[in-house]
Amino acid sequence: MTLQEQVPEALQEGTPPPRRTSAMWSWFRKHLVWIALGVVFAAFVTFLAVERFSAPNDSRALSTRNPAPDGAMALAEILGRHGVAITPTDTLEDTLTAISDDTHTTVLLYDPRGFLDRSQLEDLRSDADRLVVVAPRLRTLNGLEPGIRPGGVVPEATKILEPGCGQEDAERAGAVAAQGPVYLGPVICYATRSDGPGLYVASADGRVVVLGSTELLENQHVAAEGNAALAIRALGGAPDLVWYTPGLMDVASDRSAPTLNELAPAWLAFAGPWLGVVAILAILWRGRRLGPLVFEPLPVVVKAAETAEGRARLYQDSRAVERAADNLRAGTLARLAKHFNLGTDATAEVIVDAVARRLGRQAPAIRWSLIDSKPQTEGQLVQWAQQIERIEQEATAR
Repeated sequence: MTLQEQVPEALQEGTPPPRRTSAMWSWFRKHLVWIALGVVFAAFVTFLAVERFSAPNDSRALSTRNPAPDGAMALAEILGRHGVAITPTDTLEDTLTAISDDTHTTVLLYDPRGFLDRSQLEDLRSDADRLVVVAPRLRTLNGLEPGIRPGGVVPEATKILEPGCGQEDAERAGAVAAQGPVYLGPVICYATRSDGPGLYVASADGRVVVLGSTELLENQHVAAEGNAALAIRALGGAPDLVWYTPGLMDVASDRSAPTLNELAPAWLAFAGPWLGVVAILAILWRGRRLGPLVFEPLPVVVKAAETAEGRARLYQDSRAVERAADNLRAGTLARLAKHFNLGTDATAEVIVDAVARRLGRQAPAIRWSLIDSKPQTEGQLVQWAQQIERIEQEATAR
């Protein structure tokens, strides 16, 4: 068998040449940009799908779907494990709908901005079997329970509060660790002092309960002391819990913010146009006085005499007599120190002694003239400037 016949047989028995692999690599390099764009697009679509169908999170404070430190997801899960059905709502209409005809329904109200008015609060209280309000404002308290009123805040030095009352929920929960407002009412627990306001206040019939601190429900503080126990006993007494956080949809239309015309006093209608005319006249007066703008090429060389005169005019316009006197005094002392070769770090006392020896006068008199004299008016400033100039001329002339 010849060599030409052996080569084809060897190719048939061995591995075929890598033509297919090289072709695939060439196609991949040719379409690399489109492949990268496709991968990015597929990843983006996957992210949107996961984000869309995953459990929604709510960033609002004390939200049952907020896992952040200021949320209440941990407490909501604990209540759910104890058989409490939680219905989160953010409008009064949904809240009243969620409250069934059965009297065993608890409503948690957290309205930090005071969106609800008196009529809305009265409707909410009449329909709910028990209403637990968290850190309410004075407006909310007046609409819910007139017998409960603010009483200050928990002192910063107080870290743990004891129940100190005969209320069953508070006694079983034990001590709590929370900071926030305290209230006065018929039933007071966790008081900051004897016979003082407390962090837990309830009405006489027990239908309205006020919790003064959001830390009793927040994820980051619910595990401290008896916070979780108190929150569970306050909210878990009924099988149904409506978790209500009001929003802007609950703001009544008649509570819109007043306009500027409504806030402005009546006399402003007459004084306003007059003030506008005065402002226009002032602009015209100052504009004519200043004259038109003059453009000069930069850089501009300003003489030292012009700079000194300009600064003097500024001092004169602002009535800065003391500041001008300090500058004159500093310049005189600097020139005298240079003349007597005392150095730049020479003190005023050394300079005064050198001038006194040169002039043959008493040092206190020279000190009074150069340092201690404080002119108060422009006339006194001129006289004093002439006086220290004469002293400088006499001291440097000898």
